[in-house]
Amino acid sequence: MLEEESRAEGETLSTMEIDAVLKALPHRYPFLMIDKIININGDESAVGIKNVTYNEPQFLGHFPGEPIFPGVLIIEGMAQTAGAIVINLENKSGEKHIVYLLTIDNVKFRKPAKPGDRLEYHIRKIHRRKTVGRYEARAIVDGAVVAEAEIGAMIVKENA
Repeated sequence: MLEEESRAEGETLSTMEIDAVLKALPHRYPFLMIDKIININGDESAVGIKNVTYNEPQFLGHFPGEPIFPGVLIIEGMAQTAGAIVINLENKSGEKHIVYLLTIDNVKFRKPAKPGDRLEYHIRKIHRRKTVGRYEARAIVDGAVVAEAEIGAMIVKENA
């Protein structure tokens, strides 16, 4: 469900609960890396939420005795958050769209994320021209940046 909340100065932010995320993205467990998206401002910015839990399959091998959420899955969560807000906006036109990842640049991992952490994927649009967009992404746990990247994506109409 998509919920909206009004903010000062006429700004309206919305939230995508898991059912709305599942409608926007083709990803499913175990590859869905976001649980909900909050503070959505069109395709300008949003915060994706991922609750990291010990019972996820990647922790069987990454790493036994010292579980660390894989960095590549953090990047995937960033890309899914950006993709979901773009699709949510584009699908309001009545046509179905899908987002394809084009580039991942300037990736930096600052510290590990572990079971029990709440990953917040802070996404901000850098620019968008027609069907190609570029987004700044930061993964944050308890106020500390754990990873950052720039993500490029292409938005295309889905074939019916």
